[in-house]
Amino acid sequence: MIGRGIALLRLDHVQLAMPAGGEEAARAFYGTVLGLDEVPKPSELAKRGGAWFRQGEIVLHVGVDEAFVPARKAHPAFRCADYDEFLKRLSAHGIAIAPDAVAFGGNRHCYIADPFGNRIELIES
Repeated sequence: MIGRGIALLRLDHVQLAMPAGGEEAARAFYGTVLGLDEVPKPSELAKRGGAWFRQGEIVLHVGVDEAFVPARKAHPAFRCADYDEFLKRLSAHGIAIAPDAVAFGGNRHCYIADPFGNRIELIES
């Protein structure tokens, strides 16, 4: 069987696309609103644009795509420690929240979009 004996250890990072010139909007959303820390990109990759973020085990790269189209179905999903407070924070920043009435593994969840229209799921822990 294909794949037997190969050990995938963990997900290293998730990359979302953005249009050229979107770095400041990415920093405002992922850094200020979601609370992720920006980490420096290696110099050989920095010239491509984009921004990298991290918080604990979460590693998110936002990269420039010249033919950018928002990911409206494919998406990262983040577990939230204080779901209700986090949603209040998002609302205070003017982020539209689309709750899903069907629980995800017994937990409430919702969808938001980054400034570029990429879908992001938030799940109550």
